[in-house]
Amino acid sequence: MSLEKVLSIAGKPGLYKMMAQTRGGFIAESLLDGKKMSVGIHHNVSILSEIAIYTLTEEKPLREVFNLIKEKESGGETSISHKDNKDKLEEYFFEVLPDYDEDRVYASDIKKIIQWYNLLQKNDLLDFEAEPETESVATDEEE
Repeated sequence: MSLEKVLSIAGKPGLYKMMAQTRGGFIAESLLDGKKMSVGIHHNVSILSEIAIYTLTEEKPLREVFNLIKEKESGGETSISHKDNKDKLEEYFFEVLPDYDEDRVYASDIKKIIQWYNLLQKNDLLDFEAEPETESVATDEEE
Protein backbone atom coordinates (compact mmCIF):
# COMPACT_ATOMS: atom_id res chain seq x y z
CA MET A 1 0.00 0.00 0.00
CA SER A 2 1.22 3.49 -0.77
CA LEU A 3 1.35 6.31 1.76
CA GLU A 4 -1.25 8.17 -0.35
CA LYS A 5 -3.91 6.00 1.31
CA VAL A 6 -2.57 6.28 4.89
CA LEU A 7 -3.85 9.18 7.00
CA SER A 8 -3.32 10.84 10.31
CA ILE A 9 -6.45 12.48 11.72
CA ALA A 10 -5.96 15.24 14.29
CA GLY A 11 -7.40 14.31 17.67
CA LYS A 12 -7.59 10.61 16.80
CA PRO A 13 -4.96 8.08 17.87
CA GLY A 14 -2.89 6.09 15.39
CA LEU A 15 -3.17 5.99 11.62
CA TYR A 16 -6.05 5.30 9.25
CA LYS A 17 -6.36 3.64 5.88
CA MET A 18 -8.61 5.38 3.35
CA MET A 19 -11.23 2.84 2.27
CA ALA A 20 -13.82 4.63 0.10
CA GLN A 21 -14.92 8.09 -0.89
CA THR A 22 -18.30 9.47 0.09
CA ARG A 23 -20.20 12.58 -0.92
CA GLY A 24 -18.97 14.56 2.10
CA GLY A 25 -15.55 12.98 2.67
CA PHE A 26 -14.46 9.36 2.94
CA ILE A 27 -14.52 6.21 5.05
CA ALA A 28 -11.32 5.41 6.97
CA GLU A 29 -10.30 2.25 8.83
CA SER A 30 -8.15 2.48 11.95
CA LEU A 31 -4.86 0.57 11.81
CA LEU A 32 -5.04 0.24 15.61
CA ASP A 33 -8.35 -1.55 16.04
CA GLY A 34 -9.84 -1.97 12.54
CA LYS A 35 -12.88 0.21 13.31
CA LYS A 36 -14.26 2.24 10.42
CA MET A 37 -15.30 5.86 10.68
CA SER A 38 -16.67 8.55 8.41
CA VAL A 39 -14.27 11.44 7.90
CA GLY A 40 -15.74 14.74 6.74
CA ILE A 41 -14.40 18.14 5.80
CA HIS A 42 -14.43 19.27 9.44
CA HIS A 43 -11.62 16.82 10.31
CA ASN A 44 -8.00 17.94 10.07
CA VAL A 45 -6.41 15.16 7.98
CA SER A 46 -2.77 14.71 6.95
CA ILE A 47 -1.84 12.28 4.19
CA LEU A 48 1.47 10.61 5.06
CA SER A 49 2.79 10.90 1.49
CA GLU A 50 2.64 14.71 1.82
CA ILE A 51 4.65 14.89 5.04
CA ALA A 52 8.37 15.67 4.92
CA ILE A 53 11.08 16.03 7.57
CA TYR A 54 13.36 19.05 7.65
CA THR A 55 17.06 18.37 7.19
CA LEU A 56 19.87 20.92 7.06
CA THR A 57 19.83 20.87 3.25
CA GLU A 58 16.33 19.84 2.11
CA GLU A 59 13.01 18.34 3.13
CA LYS A 60 13.12 14.53 3.16
CA PRO A 61 9.81 12.77 2.38
CA LEU A 62 8.44 10.63 5.19
CA ARG A 63 8.58 7.57 2.88
CA GLU A 64 12.40 7.93 2.72
CA VAL A 65 12.66 8.36 6.49
CA PHE A 66 10.59 5.20 7.01
CA ASN A 67 12.88 3.36 4.59
CA LEU A 68 15.95 4.53 6.55
CA ILE A 69 14.39 3.26 9.80
CA LYS A 70 13.48 -0.01 8.05
CA GLU A 71 17.11 -0.46 6.93
CA LYS A 72 18.42 0.31 10.44
CA GLU A 73 15.98 -2.15 12.04
CA SER A 74 16.28 -4.82 9.30
CA GLY A 75 12.55 -4.56 8.63
CA GLY A 76 11.52 -5.07 12.26
CA GLU A 77 10.06 -2.75 14.88
CA THR A 78 12.19 0.09 16.21
CA SER A 79 14.59 -0.69 19.01
CA ILE A 80 13.14 2.17 21.07
CA SER A 81 9.60 3.09 22.04
CA HIS A 82 7.85 6.32 21.11
CA LYS A 83 7.35 6.71 24.87
CA ASP A 84 11.09 6.95 25.60
CA ASN A 85 12.54 10.23 26.85
CA LYS A 86 13.44 13.15 24.58
CA ASP A 87 17.20 12.48 24.64
CA LYS A 88 16.82 8.82 23.64
CA LEU A 89 14.42 9.73 20.83
CA GLU A 90 16.73 12.42 19.44
CA GLU A 91 19.77 10.14 19.69
CA TYR A 92 17.94 7.38 17.80
CA PHE A 93 16.67 9.77 15.14
CA PHE A 94 20.17 11.21 14.70
CA GLU A 95 21.38 7.66 13.91
CA VAL A 96 18.63 7.29 11.30
CA LEU A 97 18.84 10.78 9.78
CA PRO A 98 22.11 12.46 10.86
CA ASP A 99 21.39 15.77 9.09
CA TYR A 100 17.86 16.37 10.42
CA ASP A 101 17.24 19.98 11.49
CA GLU A 102 17.20 19.84 15.28
CA ASP A 103 15.68 23.34 15.48
CA ARG A 104 12.61 22.47 13.36
CA VAL A 105 12.09 18.76 14.13
CA TYR A 106 10.80 18.42 17.69
CA ALA A 107 10.80 15.41 20.01
CA SER A 108 7.01 15.22 19.53
CA ASP A 109 7.57 14.85 15.75
CA ILE A 110 10.11 12.06 16.34
CA LYS A 111 7.62 10.31 18.67
CA LYS A 112 4.97 10.36 15.94
CA ILE A 113 7.37 9.09 13.29
CA ILE A 114 8.49 6.17 15.47
CA GLN A 115 4.91 5.37 16.51
CA TRP A 116 3.73 5.54 12.88
CA TYR A 117 6.62 3.39 11.66
CA ASN A 118 5.86 0.69 14.25
CA LEU A 119 2.15 0.78 13.39
CA LEU A 120 2.85 0.45 9.66
CA GLN A 121 5.36 -2.34 10.36
CA LYS A 122 2.86 -4.19 12.56
CA ASN A 123 0.25 -3.97 9.76
CA ASP A 124 2.79 -5.00 7.09
CA LEU A 125 2.42 -1.71 5.19
CA LEU A 126 6.08 -0.73 4.80
CA ASP A 127 6.63 -2.00 1.25
CA PHE A 128 6.41 1.36 -0.51
CA GLU A 129 8.58 0.37 -3.49
CA ALA A 130 6.45 -2.67 -4.34
CA GLU A 131 3.77 -0.62 -6.09
CA PRO A 132 5.89 1.16 -8.76
CA GLU A 133 7.60 -2.16 -9.61
CA THR A 134 4.20 -3.82 -10.08
CA GLU A 135 3.22 -1.08 -12.54
CA SER A 136 6.40 -1.53 -14.59
CA VAL A 137 5.86 -5.31 -14.70
CA ALA A 138 2.33 -4.73 -15.99
CA THR A 139 3.63 -2.51 -18.80
CA ASP A 140 6.24 -5.11 -19.79
CA GLU A 141 3.52 -7.76 -20.10
CA GLU A 142 1.39 -5.50 -22.32
CA GLU A 143 4.14 -5.14 -24.94
